[in-house]
Amino acid sequence: MLGIGSVERRSQEIGLNDRRLLEMLGLDVAPGEVNIKGWNALKVDTIFACIKVLSDAISKLPLKVYQEDEYGITKSASHYLYRLLKLRPNPYMSAADFWKATEAHRAMGNAYASIEFDKRTGKVVALWPMDSSKVKVIIDDAGILPDPTRRIVSSQTRLWYEVDVGNGEKRKLLPDEVLHFKGAITLDGLIGVRTMDYLQTTAENAASAGKFINNFYKQGLQVKGLVQYTGTLDEGAKKVFKDNFEGMTSGLKNSHRVALMPYGYQFTPISISMADAQFMQNTELTFRQIANAFGVKMHQLNDLSKATYSNVEQQQLAFISDTHQPILTTYEQELTYKLFIDQELDAGYFCKFNVDATLRSDLKTRYEAYRTAIQAGFLKPNEARAKEDMEPAAGGDQLLFNGSVIPLTMAGLQYVKGGEETEPEEDKPDSDKGEEGNSGDVGDPGDGSDGGGSK
Repeated sequence: MLGIGSVERRSQEIGLNDRRLLEMLGLDVAPGEVNIKGWNALKVDTIFACIKVLSDAISKLPLKVYQEDEYGITKSASHYLYRLLKLRPNPYMSAADFWKATEAHRAMGNAYASIEFDKRTGKVVALWPMDSSKVKVIIDDAGILPDPTRRIVSSQTRLWYEVDVGNGEKRKLLPDEVLHFKGAITLDGLIGVRTMDYLQTTAENAASAGKFINNFYKQGLQVKGLVQYTGTLDEGAKKVFKDNFEGMTSGLKNSHRVALMPYGYQFTPISISMADAQFMQNTELTFRQIANAFGVKMHQLNDLSKATYSNVEQQQLAFISDTHQPILTTYEQELTYKLFIDQELDAGYFCKFNVDATLRSDLKTRYEAYRTAIQAGFLKPNEARAKEDMEPAAGGDQLLFNGSVIPLTMAGLQYVKGGEETEPEEDKPDSDKGEEGNSGDVGDPGDGSDGGGSK
């Protein structure tokens, strides 16, 4: 939230070697420290892999426009937004590239895209992703700040997006001019929590482990130690010996080579081994913690240590339902509300990602599912052919059904004579029973009579 109060301006000089300047530029603040600020977090291989998995999962799904009415849901390929969302959000980016960039920013906390409108028609003509580090959300709860658009102050105009466009220029945009996709967590519903703010310790552990391994190999797998010397050395002699000794033992070119020690010197290793430090166990734990924070399954990061053929499929389904589906819902709701006018929303227009590309199984399983759906009258043959990118066939636009299946109300009618149900014997009138009895007495040959009555 924005606090309104007195503002004190100060000017300070910052030199090229100042630590604050290096932090602002995202550079290493010190040679011995790790820097995961901003996009430097992608230097951690696990974070890079998680962002790649999430970005690829979104970019491969086609985004389409649908319309829902009292007759059902239909694909609206004639809508002007259909081509923009599915193929080209702006003249310089394909839909896949646009969603890759957007998802990378969203996974790190917040993603923003500017909506460009046609000034004459008011229609959306392009979507432009914005650098999340240059966008600031300003909320004026008290209505103190002046409205930059000079419109009537309302609940909508009290939230602005301030964008740094460079050269000291800042531009203010209203909510209906910006697509704002929040990350995995939002504490106020307005701004997503920056992921690295809460993963800083874990990410630094991973970065430190990678840097340790890198330096360990660069040093030729040589461990650190203590050089003992009987006697005294001045500072100059110490520096000369140290430089000469490190020159003989450090670096890949000196790995596994014999180092010569002058007389009177003794080298004692003091480094702890990786096994004693439980290096691999701690690294694996950090690896899993980062993947869990992003909602990525271990098999997606090529960790198949506990994977089998059956549980990988279940893990993939869990990723779709637990991680992927909430992200898609965030995108679909924001796009539908910001891109369509009120009349189109009332008419039932909405955006939706086609997840069939993710759920697409093997050929045999798909064909068996199509056969079951067609025979059950659920899917038309041409609808199944369209899912396989096949052209429609003659007679395939009608629902088919197995003729051996009948409604429950018709069960047992096939056993009724003449198509009409007869009444049971005990339910018939007495007169009918008498008539049947008389006729039975006359014509019954087994009653001992001649069947002819009295003479």
